[in-house]
Amino acid sequence: MTTILQDVVDTAKRAVETFHDRSGGRLDFSENSLSIVEEMLAEASGYIDEMSQFETSSLVKLFGCYVLEVARTRYGGEYEWLDEERGPVLVVGEPETHIAIATWARIRSRLSGDPADNIPFFYRGFSDMASTLPNGKRTLFV
Repeated sequence: MTTILQDVVDTAKRAVETFHDRSGGRLDFSENSLSIVEEMLAEASGYIDEMSQFETSSLVKLFGCYVLEVARTRYGGEYEWLDEERGPVLVVGEPETHIAIATWARIRSRLSGDPADNIPFFYRGFSDMASTLPNGKRTLFV
């Protein structure tokens, strides 16, 4: 396993373990579980002012990697690294097409309280394109 892959997988599993009780064990890497992620992020956003930067960054990484693993479980693909701010990105469809999703910025925005950054809606945009893989298309969902 590549280092990025192992890091994302391990972090996503840690999210499942960390939020097992809160999610009622429903974080199962299914697309349907993203509604639970959305619910937990909406709830956590009410406490964002009380969280340290470390706690906020930890939540972003846990949930961001979880969403990436939901996508990889469904569509396969390879991980690459964007940068410290945007973290890992999952790329599917190579070499004919390039559909990619980066989740950390979206999770960070949703955690900050912006309901427009709805995680299931965001994921659906990626999923719609990843399921059709239009030839020659190059798209990054951030």
